[in-house]
Amino acid sequence: MTVTIVGTLDTKGEEIAFARDVLRAQGVDVHVVDTGVMGDPEIDPDTAASAVAEAGGTTLEHLRDDAERGEAIEAMGKGAAAIVRQLHDSGDLDGVLGLGGSGNTSIATTAMRALPVGVPKVMVSTMASGDTEPYVGATDILMLYSVADIEGLNQLSRKVIANAALAMVGMVTNQPDIEVEDRPTIGITMFGVTTPCVQTAREFLEERGYETIIFHATGTGGKAMEALVRQGVIDGVLDATTTEWADELVGGVLTAGPDRLDAAAETGTPQVVSTGALDMVNFGPRDSVPEEFEGRRFHIHNPQVTLMRTTAEENAELGEILAGKLSAAKGPTALYLPLGGVSMLDVEGEDFHDPDADTALFEALKTHLADSVELVEMETDINDEAFARALAEQLDAYMREAGLAPDE
Repeated sequence: MTVTIVGTLDTKGEEIAFARDVLRAQGVDVHVVDTGVMGDPEIDPDTAASAVAEAGGTTLEHLRDDAERGEAIEAMGKGAAAIVRQLHDSGDLDGVLGLGGSGNTSIATTAMRALPVGVPKVMVSTMASGDTEPYVGATDILMLYSVADIEGLNQLSRKVIANAALAMVGMVTNQPDIEVEDRPTIGITMFGVTTPCVQTAREFLEERGYETIIFHATGTGGKAMEALVRQGVIDGVLDATTTEWADELVGGVLTAGPDRLDAAAETGTPQVVSTGALDMVNFGPRDSVPEEFEGRRFHIHNPQVTLMRTTAEENAELGEILAGKLSAAKGPTALYLPLGGVSMLDVEGEDFHDPDADTALFEALKTHLADSVELVEMETDINDEAFARALAEQLDAYMREAGLAPDE
């Protein structure tokens, strides 16, 4: 077993050497990748900083003499990602360990995010107790707060670094006794307000032999599903909950970015899509909602989550955006419209019931949708059992037509 350590050997050589020695003492081979730019390495690396810079499309000399810090970090992150992918693809990497401050946390986690889900990834960082989303993204990086700065070895840093190294040893040397079935996998998006729909659809698909992975549509959830579609982990998509686009358009906190809905379209992955929770934009506590939205319709989901109703104008724009994304799909694609409401809150008698806003969404979708996309309208809300089963049955049909269904 081989663990790759990614670190700046010009400033953290002593600490990286300590982690390397802990790993070796447990019988694990170590490959050290130097990402330091400013000075000579304090210990000998297995992959030199010059090679990392070249893999990042530049030279170490340029980064030292002419580049700003941000440019250097970006280039070394890109290069480290290329190096670890090469090591993984050649069978010479079983896990990645990083340690450092904000600079090497950015570099090392960029490299980690380039690896498939399931490859052990541990980052010891001074940044691990704050907002880790920029570092973790949509993958399975384990962030361990260093408590003190990673600057020299002492009784505290030795213990934290040793714990991280031993955790990595445990991950790379122990194979979990998990039964893995080779079944076609369906990715499904869900929010609390679309849970009944997803539960019904999931049960239907699993009864037919599919494995399902549910993604909470919180921004990172959508990003994770998109990444796994591109990696080929997911064979079909039931995108019931496209709410992340409302946050992207209006400015909520749970956006998955402008590439949401691109992966299945570009890879030709069979997909069935609906409009789940496009009636809402997400914010934190009520007092965190920007002043520009005062006077809008809100629903306090809990003390930490405030929901804001989308307007007819916003829904019309959302419809045009989603129609464009789906119309570009290379594979079988269907759009299902729940005319009775797009979430639990959008049905008659609930806080976000707004037929005019829903109509704006549905009409924009129908106006801009290409003929290649199968369009189905149903006089139910999204959580109606008949609607949920229709979604699942349509995707099952697409999977069978594509030869991707479970063996019967």
